[in-house]
Amino acid sequence: MSEDSKYDVLKLENQLCFPLYAASREVVKRYRPYLEPLDLTYTQYIAMMVFWEQKKCSVKALGERLYLDSGTLTPVLKSLESKGYVRRYRSTEDERVLLVEVTEKGMQLRERALEVPAQIGNCVRMGEEGRRQMYELLYRLLATIE
Repeated sequence: MSEDSKYDVLKLENQLCFPLYAASREVVKRYRPYLEPLDLTYTQYIAMMVFWEQKKCSVKALGERLYLDSGTLTPVLKSLESKGYVRRYRSTEDERVLLVEVTEKGMQLRERALEVPAQIGNCVRMGEEGRRQMYELLYRLLATIE
């Protein structure tokens, strides 16, 4: 092995993390013009998707679902609460558990967000089969990281 080849593992082109990172940033950037009229950041949007589906969950469960820690979620939830989209409160069964519930105003926002997935689909030109394969591969990758 040559001296130079031992450093091949440090080349950017040989890193799985880099195209994941760059693709994630580029896709999230494409969301901005569609989320700005909704007054949502991408992280607020994915949190709202969980609330639209589940109506209520603990901060811990939300963090597990979104792969985010409470330090990241706290300002997101405070902002959503200040906009009137969610309500935070302590569980009556266990005061240590912070619950978050979508409000009626938050549910109304869902109607306005209906077009976002189609608009993003137009930005990512992989075709339905390519998107399905990418989705499956990424979730397989997430399942292997512990």
